[in-house]
Amino acid sequence: MTYPARFTFDDLLDQPGARRLRLIVVLLCAVVTTLDGFDLQSIALVAPAIAGEWGLKASSFGVVFGVGQLGSLIGALLLGRLSDRFGRRRILLVSVAVFAVSSLATALVSTVAGLIALRLLTGIGLVGALPSAIALTSEYTPRRSRGAVIGLMFCGYPFGGVLAGVLSAPLIPAFGWASVFVVGGVLPLLLLPVLWRSLPESAQFLTVVGDRVGLEAVLRRMGSRIDATQIRAEPMPDRSPVARLFTEGRAPGTLLLWVTTFMALVMAYLLTNWLPLVTGAAGAGASSSALAVATLNIGIIVGCLALGRMADKLRPTAVLGAAFVLGAAAVAALGYVGSHVGALVLLTFAAGFGGIGAQMCMVSVCAGFYETSLRTTGLGATMAAGRIGGIVGPVLGGLLIGAGASAPAVFGAAAGAGLCAAAAVVVLGLVIRDPRLPPPAVPPPAVPPLTPGASDIARGTPAR
Repeated sequence: MTYPARFTFDDLLDQPGARRLRLIVVLLCAVVTTLDGFDLQSIALVAPAIAGEWGLKASSFGVVFGVGQLGSLIGALLLGRLSDRFGRRRILLVSVAVFAVSSLATALVSTVAGLIALRLLTGIGLVGALPSAIALTSEYTPRRSRGAVIGLMFCGYPFGGVLAGVLSAPLIPAFGWASVFVVGGVLPLLLLPVLWRSLPESAQFLTVVGDRVGLEAVLRRMGSRIDATQIRAEPMPDRSPVARLFTEGRAPGTLLLWVTTFMALVMAYLLTNWLPLVTGAAGAGASSSALAVATLNIGIIVGCLALGRMADKLRPTAVLGAAFVLGAAAVAALGYVGSHVGALVLLTFAAGFGGIGAQMCMVSVCAGFYETSLRTTGLGATMAAGRIGGIVGPVLGGLLIGAGASAPAVFGAAAGAGLCAAAAVVVLGLVIRDPRLPPPAVPPPAVPPLTPGASDIARGTPAR
């Protein structure tokens, strides 16, 4: 029996049976981002050991770091779009397999050329998984808590970086630098069967492509008695999804999302790559610099959670704009702390909380800006713009330091990028409607005034 379509998938997310499936999706996507963060940080942590073993100069790793970001850019552009065509789950599984195998192969490499090639593939897989993970988390989370949940899922990134640091410290002296990549490859390979068995496809994607069998399977896992034919389908676009990012009034929002993410990642990557070196040169000891990196990541995690929650209750662009200003102020002040450990810890926490925490919460704003058929394409394109900033940030820091710039100048450049991100996200809030507000009321059609003669007729009196 066919029923009239009268529900959206969002209407079913608050059913008791849906909560378990929602939790599974969020947890699995958080694990994927944690492994992403682990592998992304691994190359920086093992670079000194590789340089010593192969007799390389530190400058030789500039291309290695850069090509990893180039792979991230390719993955964000290519796999984000493929996810809209072939499904979030399928592309997520392929991406995890790519960075797992690439990480294992890195443990066997013995040349710089081989290392560069494998970091390119690893970067494609690492960032290729993210648009699908974000889209799945967004589509399986009720709108009222979407920002906080996506922020919680995205906390896996800094947590993975912390995990990489904690594990690499004992692994490298005991088993060599290759052991870090073995761990980074084995863990996602162990996760793949769990993802295959437990991670559902996006129900909204299944609705869009008309996969009734797949949608029925998702509804059964939710314990819903709703027939798949009762779920309203969104029409599939006839034109290229990439072109549609700039049509139907989306162009200003798309460009502002790109500018915000680009500037935010210029600040984030300049800060995270050069913080230990610059603070060390300014007088902080090695242990103080390590502590600063730790508090930076803690600030990022706390910022993701707190700002995501605040963005759900208040206007998201206003919250994130204020957070970027806070982060920029803290980053600028880092240039003047010298060897004061207390100030260093406080400011790195504030920089992580405001600057990078807001940057990570931007994915929720981006996911909410695009409809289902464009969501991962929009996320992938925005992340690609951000990855260009991720390349520019470290290079800019290197140019400044090579030119003899002081700590205030280096951190001031990062703070300037943060202020640009704040300005862009505030303007974004002026050109898009707050999704928490009801749609504007349509005024009733105006009634033309009656002529004197018509007025008399309407009152039932003869016209004079």
